[in-house]
Amino acid sequence: MPIKAVQQFMLGTVMNTEAQAADTMRKMKAAGYDGIELCGFMLHPAGFLVKMMTKAAGMPVGNGGKLDWPGQVKESGLKVVSVHQDLGSVERDPAAVSEEARKFGTEKIVITGMYRFSYGDAQAVKGLAERLNKAGRALKKEGIQLLYHNHNCEFLKVSPKQNAYQLLLEETDPETVNFEFDSYWCAECGENPLAVMDMLGKRMKLWHINDRGTRIQGPAMTPILKSDSMELGYGSMPLEALTEKAGSIGIDAVILESHRNWIDKSPVKSFEYSAEFLNAHFYTEDRRNLQ
Repeated sequence: MPIKAVQQFMLGTVMNTEAQAADTMRKMKAAGYDGIELCGFMLHPAGFLVKMMTKAAGMPVGNGGKLDWPGQVKESGLKVVSVHQDLGSVERDPAAVSEEARKFGTEKIVITGMYRFSYGDAQAVKGLAERLNKAGRALKKEGIQLLYHNHNCEFLKVSPKQNAYQLLLEETDPETVNFEFDSYWCAECGENPLAVMDMLGKRMKLWHINDRGTRIQGPAMTPILKSDSMELGYGSMPLEALTEKAGSIGIDAVILESHRNWIDKSPVKSFEYSAEFLNAHFYTEDRRNLQ
């Protein structure tokens, strides 16, 4: 069974102090999560510009960059499933990012997309694939796996019959580059996440899970409702079918991540509600022994 985890990015507002971080991770364990996925730039003090940009995007990172994360993770008992990094950091010093990953007991580093990048340009995407292949080879020498995480921009068409994600899959070497699939962003732009899972097959090592819907209740002013992220099972994503497919692929971890629209505006309550779905579909070792 895959590890059930929460992405650190979801928890920036509730991990600002050592005590707050420890309390949040205790609540994660109590809810049934086995792991956490870390963000490289949240493990160290973030600059003012980074904080402002992430806050403006609705994804505040908080002030947790000064915390003792190795100590926090060890005390929590949670497993680190991967560390998110930017490609530039991996290219500049693959040994350093690998050492940080090993310090947290994980062999996976995830690239989380490119800024100021044209995903509709086939040549640019092929160039990105070359960079990923080179970075993946450098990390493999360190005993580390490189994965690529999608958002919605990877589903821009580079030709009438192919999108950027398909081209990345085609141009990258499965021996050195694999994927962390985010089904929410895939569905958000109108693609079929089940079909993409089929396309990825065993190259899908991690799954970012979220649900999609609306909290608007009662009469609406217009017949159009704005959708956003939702707790698992409370939206319209085909999560049952996606879960079955992910299980058949044999993913290593399923990772919850949402950035806003939380129930009671609380990321903690949100991951507790979502844990009900995850616990019903992904049993921990202890729970399987009780069946």
